[in-house]
Amino acid sequence: MEKVKNGFKAINRFIVTNVIKLYSKIVYRYKVIGKENIPKEGSVLFCGNHRSNLDPPMMVIACPRKMRFIAKEELKNNLLFRYLCYVYEAIYVKRDSKDIGPLKEALKELKNGGCIGIFPEGTRNGMEKNDGKIKNGATYMSLKTGAKIVPIGLKGKPKPFHKITINFGEPLDFSKLLEEKDIKEAEEIATEKLKEEIIKLSK
Repeated sequence: MEKVKNGFKAINRFIVTNVIKLYSKIVYRYKVIGKENIPKEGSVLFCGNHRSNLDPPMMVIACPRKMRFIAKEELKNNLLFRYLCYVYEAIYVKRDSKDIGPLKEALKELKNGGCIGIFPEGTRNGMEKNDGKIKNGATYMSLKTGAKIVPIGLKGKPKPFHKITINFGEPLDFSKLLEEKDIKEAEEIATEKLKEEIIKLSK
């Protein structure tokens, strides 16, 4: 039964991805830069700037690897987004919740060599709202699992008939930081570096 369910999801994912690609090519004339920077195997965290609800599907169609997104639980209230979260096997998180279940699921995915998509800003235009700061969830998961982080810059107005560019940066490997720093200090250094790369790629 599980195989049938996974097969159904895979078919849905293939169809939905290609529909979004075609739509985005026509409406947003999207362009992908730096696809060669994406590791072909091994666990990866894809971290981009967050401007609109268009960002997750744009990152998914631009990436050649299967990616599971960290998504806010409120998206369940929208039928379209709930369907997309089902197809792409999103990991729901509830804001301001102490439930560590989603974190455990994401860490398990990475330990198994999978890919996770996350917006370190935490919310749309989060750096503007939080004095230029980003959250350390992505770097924490990277340091815990050894997963590389691929920073992403999304550029262009997220509106119909405005060109959008998805810019993949070079992978960041923070594993050596733990040889010299404790986890907390390593997180702070890694988070600052990640923020710098996302800003640079999104200019």
